[in-house]
Amino acid sequence: MSKYGTIPTSSSAGGGPVPLGGASPLDFISRAKARGASALATRRPWRELVDVHAVGLPPSLGDAYLRVRANLAHFAMNYAIVVLVVVFLSLLWHPVSLIVFLVCMLAWLVLYFLRDEPLVLFGRVVADGYVLAVLAVVTLVLLLLTDATANILSSLLIGLVLVLVHAALHKAEDNAADEADRWYAPVSQQPSH
Repeated sequence: MSKYGTIPTSSSAGGGPVPLGGASPLDFISRAKARGASALATRRPWRELVDVHAVGLPPSLGDAYLRVRANLAHFAMNYAIVVLVVVFLSLLWHPVSLIVFLVCMLAWLVLYFLRDEPLVLFGRVVADGYVLAVLAVVTLVLLLLTDATANILSSLLIGLVLVLVHAALHKAEDNAADEADRWYAPVSQQPSH
């Protein structure tokens, strides 16, 4: 039986070199798509994020803090996308920094986010904490070398301010119960005397 016109779906169908810890490129792409889809599945609908009826000033600083905690958990993926878009837009006028940013993001995806197996270097397993620290330092140093430091820091600050203002003003009553145990331990309310 001929296999002409079929697309191989596993490393056994290839026979060529096997990169990245024994997985074929198609396996790696499939895993990346699956992880990307599962990460994006935690994204909340944008209509819920920009619902003007859910905006209001918190009655107290304590309530603002509780709103921020609940909304950071509830809209975490949306907020990450907002911050990344702000950074990306700020780098459009710095093409070298944009290229460095995209290469670093690719390195983060391959070496940290999309890895199923531990990273092995010179026959030794490298802990995730070391991978995280090295990637963070390398990314920071490379971006500092592009002379866009003030631009990157200001765009990160703008993104952070946007996120915190939205998180404080968005009424979290509807989503607080859903997200109480997702990332944070619930805060018990102390009775007022």
